[in-house]
Amino acid sequence: MPDNKEIIQNSCSFRTSIGGQALIEGILMRGPKKQAIVCRTKDGLIEKTEDRKFIKDRYPVLGWPFVRGCAAFIGSLVKGMQALTYSADLIPAEEQGEPDKFDAWVEKHFEAEKAQKIIIGAAVVMGIALALFLFIFLPSFIIGFISPVKDKMVLRNLCEGLVRIIILLVYMKLTTLSPDVKRLFSYHGAEHKTIFCYEHGKELSVDNVRLESRFHPRCGTSFLLVVVVVSILVNSAVIESNTYLRMLYHLALLPVVVGISYEINRWCGAHDNVLSNVISAPGKWLQRITTAEPDDGMIECAIRALELVIPEERGSDAW
Repeated sequence: MPDNKEIIQNSCSFRTSIGGQALIEGILMRGPKKQAIVCRTKDGLIEKTEDRKFIKDRYPVLGWPFVRGCAAFIGSLVKGMQALTYSADLIPAEEQGEPDKFDAWVEKHFEAEKAQKIIIGAAVVMGIALALFLFIFLPSFIIGFISPVKDKMVLRNLCEGLVRIIILLVYMKLTTLSPDVKRLFSYHGAEHKTIFCYEHGKELSVDNVRLESRFHPRCGTSFLLVVVVVSILVNSAVIESNTYLRMLYHLALLPVVVGISYEINRWCGAHDNVLSNVISAPGKWLQRITTAEPDDGMIECAIRALELVIPEERGSDAW
């Protein structure tokens, strides 16, 4: 791979398609061809790099606009959970808690590789189930008990959307009560700052990265907020008053919501104008909860992870 300084010196300010995710004491970065995990341990930085494989290469239809959103979302969940599991396994055994009963049972009855796949798969399914309960079923259930609202479809759709936004904000805020999550959010901030530094054409150094903003328009947090807002608009087509049927309709419309939200987030990431800034603004505000200022060690992790996925062909990662 070309020297980092050489890449930065020969580049100009642009928008990269490289994105990342905060891990337990580490960072996951995804480039156009590679993904890298860099975690900080007592022995120093641990690196893991692998080539990316895209499901759209096998099934081109999953790369179509408005279809690719769901595929990208599921893929990100799976890869993200795998990376989180990898980072958790790097924690010294004496600092790890006892596995829960399900994990212990799976590890007892299956080989290590198979057990890890089962545990990760179960975690993804449980995560999706929790999201469906909080953001689809619960709002419809709550508003269904409010008599003056439940039979007025326009008002009911707006109220359900408001409940979704409140649940999202409360959930995000509650997560900050955990010291471990606070550190995760600091790594999240390091990821954003490092990508901004790269996009601005500066040398990737701790001092340069620290000066950058931790609020990035292409963040997954912004995507979640866009999903909630788009769901309000899409679900306005549902005129069913029966609460349980509404839940089914909302569930059926979820792929449409995700597909539209993905395209909006993608468009905002590729453009810098009044409209894109207005759309990105609420997500950036929400990042005040989900990101925090990182320390130097966190920034070093993010820099190294980004260096490992910068493509050799300059500009091939442009958005």
